[in-house]
Amino acid sequence: MRYIALALLLLSIAPAPHAQTRYLVTWAMESNGDTNMGDGSGHDFLAVYDIGAAHFGALVAMLPVPTRAHMAHHANYVLPPNRMLFANDFMQGESYVFDLRDPRKPRIAASFKDAGAYAYPHSFAALSNGDMLAAYQQTGHGDTAAGALVELDRNGRMIRGSAAADPKADTFIRPYSVLVLEKIDRVVTTSADMMPSTSVSHVVQVWRLSDLKLLKSVVLPKPKTYNGVAAEDPDEARLLPDGQTVLVKTATCGLFRMNGLRGISPSATFVYDFGYRACPSVPLVIGHYWLQPSMSGHTITALDVSDSSHPFQAGYLNLGPTARPHWMARELGTNRFVITGVGSLLNKITFAEIDPRTGALRLDPRSITLNKATWPDGWKGRAIPHATLFY
Repeated sequence: MRYIALALLLLSIAPAPHAQTRYLVTWAMESNGDTNMGDGSGHDFLAVYDIGAAHFGALVAMLPVPTRAHMAHHANYVLPPNRMLFANDFMQGESYVFDLRDPRKPRIAASFKDAGAYAYPHSFAALSNGDMLAAYQQTGHGDTAAGALVELDRNGRMIRGSAAADPKADTFIRPYSVLVLEKIDRVVTTSADMMPSTSVSHVVQVWRLSDLKLLKSVVLPKPKTYNGVAAEDPDEARLLPDGQTVLVKTATCGLFRMNGLRGISPSATFVYDFGYRACPSVPLVIGHYWLQPSMSGHTITALDVSDSSHPFQAGYLNLGPTARPHWMARELGTNRFVITGVGSLLNKITFAEIDPRTGALRLDPRSITLNKATWPDGWKGRAIPHATLFY
């Protein structure tokens, strides 16, 4: 009986089938062009790749959507706990909800466009109740008015929304990304325009999560160097491992620390300039390191942010003279991450890792190239990955 009990115990803790197989999910578009803009000749699609050692890079599933590819863009930065992934074709203003509970058989659960008067959803952040917060860039169409912070249900239907317009702080606001801080009843959104515009924004907005009330539009202080350009177009915010410090970076390569988020009058302090001027990208936080892609520098920089008031460079990865990195995502529980972008990165998914002791960065020699003679849906040629997540 003792051996039977032991056998039953071992069975109860044994991994489920495929538990040791890791997958990579990418939101991509069919395009043989040389930029991150599609021409509508192909479709956007979700692809799932096997990245286990035995079958690394094998295409497990491909799920095209009806939308013609113009700009497969952002999805959730991490896979939501309920495995319902939100992703958009920004220029088409069309978004999808993908059911990824079975990564080998993804399906379209829903699709949606505007939320009432608000148009062009850009970024998504999951809430613990299963709903989703979305940054809508505009009110109406034509890029003439600020958008909103909107709560959506798991099918993309609008539950509530609050306008982002705050002309006393900044006359030009375009909500870009969303950082949810449920423990302190706050949301932080950034502001940068996705449309071809010469207007720039200078604010980070802080909201009360419980009722989506806009508490303050924080105007970023202008650094003394480069005529303050590093304060333009804040586009991404991240929470550090201490659970309370939020850093915001700008598309022009500045880094700022948010102060007083628990109160009603938060502020921001300039803490670092990456030295480049084109950083419209998705950063990562791994341990006490901030990983920053620079499109104009063709690099990934690892900053030690143990002291968030005085970050310093710990690691540096040059990706080549034509590489323009944009998106990054981490494999949770490891020090590995993926990179997608344009230039020499346009049609592939690149892997890298960070040394948690030193911040040193290194490329994995393996990559996944999205170039097939014929894809499962009949598309021939290249595809462009954008949002890419470990499953």
